[in-house]
Amino acid sequence: MAKNRSAVYIGLLIVAAALAGYMVARSLQVGARQLASGTALPQARPVAAFSLTDQDGVAFDNSRLNGAPSLLFFGFTHCPDVCPTTLALMTQLHRDPALQALRMVFVSVDPGRDDALTLRHYVEAFGGGFTAVRGEDAALDPLLQNLGAVRSVQPLAGSDYAVDHSATLFYVDGKGALSAVFTPPFDYARLRTDLLALVTG
Repeated sequence: MAKNRSAVYIGLLIVAAALAGYMVARSLQVGARQLASGTALPQARPVAAFSLTDQDGVAFDNSRLNGAPSLLFFGFTHCPDVCPTTLALMTQLHRDPALQALRMVFVSVDPGRDDALTLRHYVEAFGGGFTAVRGEDAALDPLLQNLGAVRSVQPLAGSDYAVDHSATLFYVDGKGALSAVFTPPFDYARLRTDLLALVTG
């Protein structure tokens, strides 16, 4: 009899835990915009203070994220595949008249090789619609950590190295707050629809 009561008690606990989890998940979705290809934050989160420089040597900090929405991508100029593919997608989005208000920001995760001039030439190859941003590790890490972007340096033979990094697109609204994230694989049509809804919403 005692064993039966214990089984019933454990079963009730499992059901209660499941219901609690469901209610928490539901509460996180309240007020969040539904996106077709990304995840909207239930509440926009201000980007923590950071200080970098752009491809022209001009300071790039939180103030540069105010006034218009931005789409941020972390990558590096020696990236063989993900970065050029993603920047080509961002270029296509930038050329859309309906998304002209959306700023495209490329943040280098390879400060050792990506100086300002290298970054300028790199983004100009994609049509010049980007702000390219860099900073040494101590300045870059706070922004990476705050947005949840990942970077890992892998030593190779000799003094060479490779950089692994997140392929996520981060949408920052016109008030400088992180509002949505998009992870690959990307579908242009669905991504455009989501960004248009965010920009005009």
